[in-house]
Amino acid sequence: MIQDFYRIQTYSAVKLEKGELVKVKQMVSEEAPLTIYLNGKELVTMLCSPNEEKYLTLGFLISEGMIDDINTITNLTIDNERGLIWVEADVVFPNVANTYLKRCLTACCGRGRTGFYFANDARTIRTIESDLKISASEILRYSVMLEEMSATYHITHGVHCGAMVAKGKFLLYSEDIGRHNVFDKLYGKCLEKKMSTTDKVIVFSGRISSEILIKVSKMGIPLIIARAVPTSLAIGLAEDLGITLVGAAKGESFYVYSHANRVVI
Repeated sequence: MIQDFYRIQTYSAVKLEKGELVKVKQMVSEEAPLTIYLNGKELVTMLCSPNEEKYLTLGFLISEGMIDDINTITNLTIDNERGLIWVEADVVFPNVANTYLKRCLTACCGRGRTGFYFANDARTIRTIESDLKISASEILRYSVMLEEMSATYHITHGVHCGAMVAKGKFLLYSEDIGRHNVFDKLYGKCLEKKMSTTDKVIVFSGRISSEILIKVSKMGIPLIIARAVPTSLAIGLAEDLGITLVGAAKGESFYVYSHANRVVI
């Protein structure tokens, strides 16, 4: 199952063990560059885990507002050896390369804090409205399930992982060295499967920053469970965007930082 998701490299290392330095073989998470070309023009090079490049690309292009529908893609070619992807699409938003990663500020975000996002986010970010309810026991169960599924992490301690879940079942799973990449991969799978997200939950291994929260908003997910804690800006954005943010979900406890009405006993 591990190799289906991820390639692991073995390296020689020296380990401090019981007061002595000993030679060992250590399994390490692989990292590789991936360059995306959109309609013949180089768009971006990202560092990622060398797997599920197609889904990473689809999720990235949609969530970053480069295109608005994967059905407009006429061709997608992957060169795994060189880490290159060429995407041809009929409809591409103008000037996307110029506005990608351009900083924007907004006066929204709870408690009067100044919000932060990138220019392309302004067109794709959305407020979530959902009647979803989830029990406390279900939240804890999802956290345990993710921990048990994260085989690559247990071997290398070098990847983040996430899953889309609903009604007690894991529907989709992805992992990557980059937190953002996990969400793009999950989103890419949703887009290809034409899977509705309004009644789904994401459970994630890492910290929830404002950028991650914005990706959750773009995916239309009403609730995210994280085994780590969120940042202050992420909490404010979650409140403003109608997303229930659950953090530090480990053992027998968790915290609900926003829209706690979706969580029941």
